[in-house]
Parts: sequence; C-alpha cells; structure tokens
Amino acid sequence: MAKKTEVTLEDKLRALYDLQLIDSRVDEIRNVRGELPLEVEDLENEIAGVESRLESFQKEVSDFDFQTKEQKNKIEVAKEEHKKYEKNLKNVRNNREYNSIVKEQEFQELEIQLAEKRIKEFISKKELKQEAIEQLTEKVNERKTHLKAKNEELEEILKETEKEEAVLAKKSKEFQAKIEEHLFQSYKKIRKNVKNGLAIVAIERGASGGSFFSIPPQIQMEIASRQKIITDEHSGRILVDAELAAEEKEKMNKIFS
Repeated sequence: MAKKTEVTLEDKLRALYDLQLIDSRVDEIRNVRGELPLEVEDLENEIAGVESRLESFQKEVSDFDFQTKEQKNKIEVAKEEHKKYEKNLKNVRNNREYNSIVKEQEFQELEIQLAEKRIKEFISKKELKQEAIEQLTEKVNERKTHLKAKNEELEEILKETEKEEAVLAKKSKEFQAKIEEHLFQSYKKIRKNVKNGLAIVAIERGASGGSFFSIPPQIQMEIASRQKIITDEHSGRILVDAELAAEEKEKMNKIFS
C-alpha cells in the first residue's frame, strides 16, 4: 500500500498563496468583462418587459376590431328591423299601431347612431394603441440591436478567457485539496472582507503587503520559518515571506502564460 504523502504547513502556505494568485487572476478576467454580464441581463429583462406590453397592446387592438365588428353587425340588424317596420307602416289600422311602429323605428335609428358612435371610439382607441405599438416595436428593435452587440462583445471576451478559466479552475481544485476545509473557509472569509480580495500577502520591506504597518523582526522570522499560520493583526490577512511568494509567482506565471 502506497504511503500517504504528508502535507506540511509550508505546503499549505504555498497552496494558499497559489490559490490567491489564481483567484486574483480570475478577478482580473472578470474585471475585463466589467459590467457586461449585468448589462446583457438588464437588456434581456427590458426587452421581455416591452414585448409583454406589446403583446397586451396587440390583444387590445384585436379586441377593438372584434367590438367594431359587433357594432357593425348591430347596425345591419337595426337597418333590417327598420325596413321591416317601414313595410309594416303600410298596413297600420289605427294611430296606435302607427305610433308604436314609429317608436320602434326611432329606437332602431338610435341603436344605429349609438353603434356608429362606438365604432368611432373603437377606431380612435385602436389608432392610439397602434401608435404606441409602433413606438414600442421601434424601442424593442433598438434594444435587440444593442443586446446583440453586447452579447457579441461578451462572447468574444468569454471565448478569449474560456480556456484559461478552465485551467485555473482545475488548478484551484488541486491546491484546495492540500488545505483543510476550515483553513480554506478562513481564506475565503478573509478574501471577502479585505480590499482587492487579497487574503494572503507577502512581507514587503518589513511590512504586510499593501500595508504601512511594520511587522516586528521576531514575527518576520516566524513567518520565514513557515511553521505556522500567521495573520496581520491590522488587516487580518495571512502572511508569507517574500521568498516563498516569489517562488510561487514564478511557478504560477508559467501556468498563466
């Protein structure tokens, strides 16, 4: 049975620093994309909203057409009724019948007038709605053109970085395997809470990387010994010595290139 290789604390520190270099590189890639993914999502949501309004307006136009048709049918029915009463007038026997028929004719005439009024209203509403449809159609076409350009821009960036991201993701898993879960979670927590996502930094000129606070010589010696995890009391970042950092940067730059 093969002997299990022991992961030393120095190995863990190197793996942590390699993870940091990978995550920083991923951050750079995402910064290149900038706000593009969000812009694409916002445009897609806006287009969906406008198209939903268009669908609603088009349904209203269809309803106006249907109601106009109904009113035209009412006019035809009223005209037929009016003709029928006109024939009946020739056969009236008294004033009472005459007045009754005339009232029915007047009622049919009012029905025709009311239907014609409603037809005009529906036509007017339809015209207004069609103007709105034209404006929305123009807007959605403009947004779709804009979205196409943004998608092409994003796809081009993704195409350029896709291979590199796949390599980085694979390497990230390799280094994570060398670190206990609690240490990895601590790294992620620090990374989330510090500027630029730098959770592990090297000593530079006697101070924590990116900091002006000096590290006491005794602490620097402990960091250089690579025998325990030491954090900066001011920023909370994990500290490594400059030599280890330089070695890992050289190794990772070969992977990045």
